[in-house]
Amino acid sequence: MMQFNVSSFLSTQAKRNPEAKAIVYPFKPYFWARKSYTDLSFSELNTRVDALMHQFLSSGVERGTRVLLMVKPGLELIQIVFALLKLGAVPVVIDPGMGLGRFFECAKQSKVRVIIGGTIAITLAKWFLRTHACVKNAITVNAKFKRKLKKHFRVHSYDAYEAGADDLAAVLFTSGSTGKAKGVCYTHSMFFAQIQLIKEEYRIESGEVDLPMLAVFALFNPALGMCTVVPEMNPSQPSKINPKKIVDSILKNQVTNSFGSPGIWSIILKYCQAEQIVLPSLKRVIMAGAPAPQALLEQLKEYMPNGEIFTPYGATEALPVSSLSATEIIEKQVGELAYGRKGNCVGRAMPNTRIQIIEPDEGVIGSIANVKECVTGEIGEIIVSGPTVTQMYDELPEATKLSKIKDIDFFWHRMGDMGWVDEAGFLWFCGRKAERVKANEGILETVCCEAIFNQLECVSRSALIDLGGGKSGIVIEPEAKLYPKTPLAVQSFKKILRDCALSDPLTASIKDFFFRKQFPVDVRHNAKIHRLSLAKEIRKES
Repeated sequence: MMQFNVSSFLSTQAKRNPEAKAIVYPFKPYFWARKSYTDLSFSELNTRVDALMHQFLSSGVERGTRVLLMVKPGLELIQIVFALLKLGAVPVVIDPGMGLGRFFECAKQSKVRVIIGGTIAITLAKWFLRTHACVKNAITVNAKFKRKLKKHFRVHSYDAYEAGADDLAAVLFTSGSTGKAKGVCYTHSMFFAQIQLIKEEYRIESGEVDLPMLAVFALFNPALGMCTVVPEMNPSQPSKINPKKIVDSILKNQVTNSFGSPGIWSIILKYCQAEQIVLPSLKRVIMAGAPAPQALLEQLKEYMPNGEIFTPYGATEALPVSSLSATEIIEKQVGELAYGRKGNCVGRAMPNTRIQIIEPDEGVIGSIANVKECVTGEIGEIIVSGPTVTQMYDELPEATKLSKIKDIDFFWHRMGDMGWVDEAGFLWFCGRKAERVKANEGILETVCCEAIFNQLECVSRSALIDLGGGKSGIVIEPEAKLYPKTPLAVQSFKKILRDCALSDPLTASIKDFFFRKQFPVDVRHNAKIHRLSLAKEIRKES
């Protein structure tokens, strides 16, 4: 039987390269001490994972047990997830930034049986889930737990559970940025396929050093032979990262690979520009979570003299679907295609992945035979299939029915996005289906319209919104220190925006403009603008 359990790669690395660095993490032995970096080898990490696995087995965690994770991203979370996967339990990962009420509703929906977290987290969980009969145990990761854990170092050794291709590996919740957060069922074969695709597509070599600014990507690194550097940041507040700490970590640890959203990398770029710091060790930056502005790619490349930026397209339900380098984007997005005016080019389909553009449908599509495929160059709804495409949502049959399309022996996933495919087979992303505006003049796509205003030097970013009654509007987040504070300044700014709108037929009908100092965005990436809530807020004020 083929082993699909990705945790088995850690044991393999521990045998092949026992002394090689597996994890580098910030460490502060005493509260008054200065923080420095320390590391664990693959052998040491595997020893800790085995000790944790013994603790969990002793606490009643079994193969198939659904475990809610309430541990801060970092070394502890990485070790715990490896231990759970190794014994065959099912980690349930929910974004804490969605708020406690929604967080625990998701936990109830997934019928979690065990909770793992710190003292405060466990206290909150017991209160919110006090009437939830499914929860059988809570494991508090505190000083007592850690002292007990140390006694089991190098005492126990376990083989990874031999997972079949279709065995449930984890339940990962979507961010809920354009609707209700949903649990996505990941099988072991999907994680396995993701690792193979990432390794081959980005030519990652053993011995590289990765700084992942989304914790889940650290789980793939033992399989890729990479050392993980744990970033000094709060993943639930990416907009508040300290760019100096990230840049210092890249330079000190000679980081070669890093994943992060456009929002995070724009903060890092501004710091590099202000301090005139280049990042020579970086071979690649993988930027995802939201459309990456062309200007950001162009400018960041200047500070990566030996590296390339890649912008994979996908979602929690299907990742990666396609990918493209910044160099290719800059070459393709020229003339009328420049800066996203016709959408953002996100590359060709990954190996064994298929992409189709179909006529948008608001209802259930029962079979692939019922779709009408769009012609080349026509904007439509994006659907995908392949080895990294999930097949169902957790405990949500109606959502699964609405988002999946049955083929012979598999399902296509409806991405909820709009886009088109060019004659060369490249996919162009135009925005979320739920956020497009059905104006009197026709349908307006968010990415295409916003691109026109985003080129103004006074604009940090913009958001197309539906004002109702066939009217559209643009909300502007001005660049720092350029927010209009007087009626005259507002009038002057709006004139610039109206002139900009008239410069392109696509936006000529837009006459209503609004300002916000900061857009509501998803906490996971600090990049996806909550346009629907923004529109609701503006309409209420008007």
